[in-house]
Amino acid sequence: MTSLMHREIRGIPDAVDSLLSLGASDIRRAAEALRATDPCLFITVARGSSDHVATYFKYSSELLLGIPVASVGPSVASIYGRPLRLRNAACLAVSQSGRSPDIVAMARAARDAGALTLALTNDLDADLGQSVAHPLALHAGTERSVAATKTFVTSAVAAVWLLAELAQDDDLLDAIKALPEVLHCALAQDWSPVQTAFEGRNSAFCLGRGPAYAISNECALKLKETCLIHAESYSSAEVLHGPVSIVEDGFPVLALTAADAAEPGLAQVADDLAGKGARVFATTDQVRLATPLAWPRSAHPLTDPLVLVTSFYAMVEALAVSRGIDVDAPRHLDKVTRTT
Repeated sequence: MTSLMHREIRGIPDAVDSLLSLGASDIRRAAEALRATDPCLFITVARGSSDHVATYFKYSSELLLGIPVASVGPSVASIYGRPLRLRNAACLAVSQSGRSPDIVAMARAARDAGALTLALTNDLDADLGQSVAHPLALHAGTERSVAATKTFVTSAVAAVWLLAELAQDDDLLDAIKALPEVLHCALAQDWSPVQTAFEGRNSAFCLGRGPAYAISNECALKLKETCLIHAESYSSAEVLHGPVSIVEDGFPVLALTAADAAEPGLAQVADDLAGKGARVFATTDQVRLATPLAWPRSAHPLTDPLVLVTSFYAMVEALAVSRGIDVDAPRHLDKVTRTT
């Protein structure tokens, strides 16, 4: 029987198309508010997959606008009750459910501290949507699978779309508008060799750098929660500083890169690991020893990571099923995690 996760992964292009069709006015209104505020700093508030969206937002903001982004621990507000100095700052909270008490508490604290507050959520009626100045709906439809996929992608699209509108970057805006078609192509890619390499393995690395590092984090999480594989995510600039010691013959590595300035360096690290016996797959044709993975590049380096994660999702769901795991009921997990 086809899993809910499988169906929702296949629905990613349509979910993005729905966001682009229904979310434009809210995104533009939020971008106008940001332009008027002219923040010198963004803070982000998120956990789990949503925090990987925040990491993607961080790199996108810093590369596109030069505005630094800091991740703030929700416990600063929810547990410790400490105020932050946030004048001339903006706060982006990300939560597909909008119902985790600590995320809501930190968003409210940021609002009270003078930050312009925004939220990406799939439920505007939840507490988070009611706690910020600019709640931005994902328009993804109900996500029934425990492992977030279409809400991850729509959250990331909304995040980079907000920045593109703020920057008034026409090239990036055009690439975002073209995403549904590219994501359909991403779902058709054959990453079965990666699946084969991970079968029978209980440890792995995922690598990335820049915006693709956010996707590496997401891939490692999904390997843990859906396949019970202890996957760790590293920047390609960090993996040779210690973690490389556990690499042995056949050790699986997934190296993710967009078509940007980080690509040559990541390709070199991929080849270095392959030379040490790892079985390395890399989303670049600049490798010599690692195995290159085909994927349909988008029209902009900042949208490339969204294509990569979509191809990965299709592969990881098939891998989990091949390991006999019920991907719709991951061990010890619930759809909504409420932390305080």
